[in-house]
Amino acid sequence: MRRQRVTLDMAGTCRLAVPTLFFFVPLLLWLTDTTHGYKPVILVHGLFDSSANFKYLVEYINKSHPGTNISVLDLFDHRASLQPLWKQVMGFREVIYPIMQNAGKEGVHLICYSQGGLICRGLLETIPDHNVDTFISLSSPQMGQYGDTDYLRYLFPTYVKSNLYRFCYTQFGQGISICNFWNDPHHHDMYINSSDFLAPINSERPEPNTTDWKKNFLRLRQLVLIGGPSDGVITPWESSHFGFYDENETVLEMKRQKVYQDDSFGLRTMDKRGAVAVYSVPDVMHTMWHSNETVFNECIEKWLT
Repeated sequence: MRRQRVTLDMAGTCRLAVPTLFFFVPLLLWLTDTTHGYKPVILVHGLFDSSANFKYLVEYINKSHPGTNISVLDLFDHRASLQPLWKQVMGFREVIYPIMQNAGKEGVHLICYSQGGLICRGLLETIPDHNVDTFISLSSPQMGQYGDTDYLRYLFPTYVKSNLYRFCYTQFGQGISICNFWNDPHHHDMYINSSDFLAPINSERPEPNTTDWKKNFLRLRQLVLIGGPSDGVITPWESSHFGFYDENETVLEMKRQKVYQDDSFGLRTMDKRGAVAVYSVPDVMHTMWHSNETVFNECIEKWLT
């Protein structure tokens, strides 16, 4: 796993703690390439968002990688994003699969923000012949969510994190997207038994498709995980890096998670082959990840070849 710490200097420039040569060599290779062809990029939005939220990200991609075929998908916008995640996965699949087929053997890149990162996990695990080269998970609750945030207070005004399990871990609750990845560390057994989405794609309980889903996920060439401590929505923020709380609400990082140690869906295999890059970026609020140019320049741009 390549863990890269991103810092902001006094001028607001985003820097990585890696040698200058790291950037210089890819630049030389790009300059000597006369085609400058780039793989298509597919963008998937998050909760309560729409394609309009990717305005700046599209501009950054067009500026740095001119000619890139960018698909900004306009599905399950705004309140429709509360629909069950499996329904959203199937809906996005109908639109994304033809794009994948048109891309051929060169493949595509996925940039998936917030809840969209879980939708993209579902796509990667359930499409047996997908050709995704790089999956960029942009501040997405990959190990779930457990926190008293503004989103929680808006959606469930009569609940707090300590008792939301009473609603989310019911059949009715699982009909709402946020409950599909609500992960209460104090009621772990209920989460395992009740979660219709996150527990299955994490292979945290026996599923008939577990072997196939893991094989499909491992078709991915590169996994990029981006998040940071100032996010304010993803809780714990380390969920964006596959970390999560234990029963004492102490955060255990990715390699201490059972899904990693058991390699339940292929995360450890990806990491062992050097295909997981982790970026921790300070001072970026949740709603700013896709419009922060320094995040794009230092955490995203290099992967969109």
